[in-house]
Amino acid sequence: MSEILLQIDGKKVTAKEGMTILEAARSVGVSIPTLCDHEKLAPYGACRVCTVEADARGTTNLVAACLQPVENDLVVRTRSEKVDKIRKVLLEQMLAHAPDSEELQELAQVYGADKDRFEAESSFCILCGLCVRYCAEVKKKHAVGFFDRGAKREIDFIPEVAIRECWDCKECFPLCPTSALQAAYVLTEALMSPPASSTKGCNSCG
Repeated sequence: MSEILLQIDGKKVTAKEGMTILEAARSVGVSIPTLCDHEKLAPYGACRVCTVEADARGTTNLVAACLQPVENDLVVRTRSEKVDKIRKVLLEQMLAHAPDSEELQELAQVYGADKDRFEAESSFCILCGLCVRYCAEVKKKHAVGFFDRGAKREIDFIPEVAIRECWDCKECFPLCPTSALQAAYVLTEALMSPPASSTKGCNSCG
């Protein structure tokens, strides 16, 4: 596997072909925030908090570091006025859904995000998809999935699967960047619901 030479925040970095910017940055101790990345899961790019500036062949683009592969002579800036502004707005949007999330609050302090900028929609969920993907990719159970699309998109447990698989698992709870207790509540609610509730159009439950 060939080596890739690039620059991240002024540091010369040697990466392996196929690595993402996020992986390359971590290999040299450069921190890039992310809310939907997990070492056991395929890159997803849901939260976009890992957005960075990448200069390649004279063109600067804003890219998701968890998805963008490294390439020779790439110049990456993990902090800039544009990057910080994007992260600030994204965090403000997510805080409208999960204002009590400690993880979001910590990032909000770094980027000056105002949790009251957008109208509160306390769903507790920021649609990072960690629980859905972990259940599907690692556990192979498909007990939780995405339902509906667009502004109505939400995550929920599939009762007839969850009632068999989830009580003795719950491995997805600590992955949640907003509230593991909310995940527990949603699970309990799903298991107490009649099977007919699972007739919603699941987009990812397999």
